[in-house]
Amino acid sequence: MMSFYLDYYPGYRDKETMKVIRHESLGIYIYANPRNKREQNFNEVMTEKAEAIRCRRFESVVNERYDFFDKYKLKADFLEYYRKQLRKHDQKWEFVYLHFSNFVHGKCTFEEIDIDLCNKFREYLLSAKKLRRNGRITRNSASGYWSTFRGFLKILYRNGMIKTNVNDFLEKIETEDVMKEALSVEELYKLAETPCKKPILKTASLFSCMTSLRISDILSLCWEDIVDYSAGGKCVHIITQKNKAEDIIPISEEALGLIGYNSEKKGFVFKGLMRSWTQIPMKEWIRSAGITKNITFHSYRRTFATLQAAAGTDIRTIQSIMAHKSITTTQRYIKVVDANKREASKKITLTRQD
Repeated sequence: MMSFYLDYYPGYRDKETMKVIRHESLGIYIYANPRNKREQNFNEVMTEKAEAIRCRRFESVVNERYDFFDKYKLKADFLEYYRKQLRKHDQKWEFVYLHFSNFVHGKCTFEEIDIDLCNKFREYLLSAKKLRRNGRITRNSASGYWSTFRGFLKILYRNGMIKTNVNDFLEKIETEDVMKEALSVEELYKLAETPCKKPILKTASLFSCMTSLRISDILSLCWEDIVDYSAGGKCVHIITQKNKAEDIIPISEEALGLIGYNSEKKGFVFKGLMRSWTQIPMKEWIRSAGITKNITFHSYRRTFATLQAAAGTDIRTIQSIMAHKSITTTQRYIKVVDANKREASKKITLTRQD
C-alpha cells in the first residue's frame, strides 16, 4: 500500500500549535500495484479524495496568507475549540463553557456564533440553574460569566476565527449590590476559640483572615513561598492563582505561629486541606461558634479588608496587599464599621461648637 502526503514549501505556521508544518499525512492509502478493476476503482476514488483535500488545504493557506476568511472555519466545532482553551484559563472559563454547552445542547459551529445567538445566551444566563447545586445563579454570577464569554468573543475575532466582532453589539449585564458578609473582631475571636472537626481547615481559615489569601492560593501555598521581607520579618511571595499576578504579603509573627512556620519545612503549607471542606464542615464550625452570618471562605478575605480599614490602615496599603488592580475593587471589599458610621453622623450639627 502507498499513502498520500502533502508537502508544504516553504511551510506554514499552525496558529494552534505554533509549529511550522512542512509535511502532512492525509491518512489515505491506495494499492501500490492494483491487481484488478476493483482495486483500480478504489485507487481512483481515494486519489480524488486526496486531491480534494489538497485543494482545500491550499485554499486555507492562501486565505490565511492573504487575509481572506476561510469558509471551512465556519463549519468547525466551536465547542471543541472552546474546550481546548480551558486549560489556559481559570475555573470561571470552565463554568461558562459548561453553561454555553448546555444552552446549545452540546452542538455549535463557528458559523452559528452571531449577535442573535449570543443575546439568547445572555438571556439564558439570567435564569440559568447552578451547575453543581440547586437554585439559580445570581445576577452577579451571570454578569461575570457573560463578561468572560464576551472576552472570549474578542479573542476569537482577533484570531480570525469569526468574521464579525460580535462583542461590539452586545450589552453587558449590570451587577446589583448585595450584602457581603465579613466577620467582626468579636466573631473572629469566637472562631479562633472554637474547635473544628478539621483542624487544618480552622488554621487555613484564620490564616486567610490574617493575610487575605484566597482559597485557591491557600491550597497552593508552599513553605518555600514564605520568604524574608525587605522591611523585616517574613512575607508570602506568590503568583496568585486567580489573576496570575505577583503578590507580596507581609506576615505577622502571630500568623507564622498559627501555621507552625519552620524554615526547614518543604511542600504544601496546608497539606491535606480539601476545597470541599469549605462547604458543610466549615459551615458547621461557624455555627458552633455561634455565628449566624452566611460566611464563605471568601468572606475571610473581606474580613481582612474590613478589619484593616477599621483599624485605620490606608486603603492604598490594603489595595497593595490584596493585589487589586483598581482601588474601586478594594472599596467594594471594605464594609464600613457601624461605630465609624456613628462617629461620622455626629460630625454634622446645627449647633455652634465653642
